[in-house]
Amino acid sequence: MKGQSYLILAFVFALVIAIFAVINVDPVQVNYLFGSGEAPLILVILISVLLGGLATASAGALRYYRLKKENSRLKSEASSSDNFTEENGNVTEEKEAAPEEESSSSKVT
Repeated sequence: MKGQSYLILAFVFALVIAIFAVINVDPVQVNYLFGSGEAPLILVILISVLLGGLATASAGALRYYRLKKENSRLKSEASSSDNFTEENGNVTEEKEAAPEEESSSSKVT
């Protein structure tokens, strides 16, 4: 359901941008880094939206792959610590038993 709502929202956004771009077809002055020129406003709007989408997708993909790499690293660390605990016995049970003995001895006195 989440994927469908995302797809519908993306379609509505694309439709609004397309309508906005079609309404604005007048030629405009565009200043580049090393010069200037005229281009139809529809092209300026569409290219700007596409470049913004590409930048956003690139940043999202970079974050996704970093998190995926960290997740696999943490899973391997967790499995190696589980193997270490199994080989050396359950250390947490021994630590939990010690405070119970101390509390019972303090009640006696």
